[in-house]
Amino acid sequence: MQVTLTDQDAPVDYKMILGEHQVPMNRLVDENIQLIYAGEIRCQHCQRKTKKSYSGGFCFPCSQKLAQCDLCFMKPELCHFAQGTCREPEWGEQVCMQDHIVYLANSSGIKVGITRISQIPTRWVDQGATQALPVFRVSSRYHSGLVEVMFKQHVSDRTDWRKMLRGSADYIDLAEQRDRLLTECADEIQLLQHQVGESAITIFTDEKPLEITYPVSQYPQKVSSLNFDKTPEITGKLLGIKGQYLILDIGVLNIRKFNGYQITMKV
Repeated sequence: MQVTLTDQDAPVDYKMILGEHQVPMNRLVDENIQLIYAGEIRCQHCQRKTKKSYSGGFCFPCSQKLAQCDLCFMKPELCHFAQGTCREPEWGEQVCMQDHIVYLANSSGIKVGITRISQIPTRWVDQGATQALPVFRVSSRYHSGLVEVMFKQHVSDRTDWRKMLRGSADYIDLAEQRDRLLTECADEIQLLQHQVGESAITIFTDEKPLEITYPVSQYPQKVSSLNFDKTPEITGKLLGIKGQYLILDIGVLNIRKFNGYQITMKV
């Protein structure tokens, strides 16, 4: 789903991408919808048919050769670009060797995360965060991974998706948490800046947290996951959208998980 956040006083605007069509989803909250899986999956890179989706929307050969499917994309502290062993050096230059943000967010509780500058605030929305605060600007994905690992000693880097979908997270003073973490990690930050260069890591101390709301009329008391592989036809009342999840009265559906699946939607 494509997300747009133009005003933090208004909910995130969602559009479902179905082939060449963009379907506005906010207006469908509280409407009955039907999603029908046609039994066909297309690789998001080469568009060939595949019986199974790998690494979030790819065929098996692409999942083995694309840099974005490598372990280091999930764990950037393992980046091996400088060693000359990146699967796609040009792609690495365009994506990984660019400025990144290390941030704190609140989706199911406080967490640390990283993203490219161009992915703000999309990354925060995709995680279902209700608050987010940039803390560092770093010169590459590798450097962002080193900083994230440092913070992970004190806060989680994961979202409890079930808790996130049961309601809005309790308010957290992210600026206060930022200052606490900067104090606790001061020696490690100074050492890292000495190793990679002070210009490679910039600390934000005056940024204000962004607050995010979602088009949800009702949160579920119990979170049950829906799956096209098990249920090719899913019909229910759309109660809301948060992160990349459709919240239906019969369960929740992670749309991103089914990238490449050929789907028909009826209202």
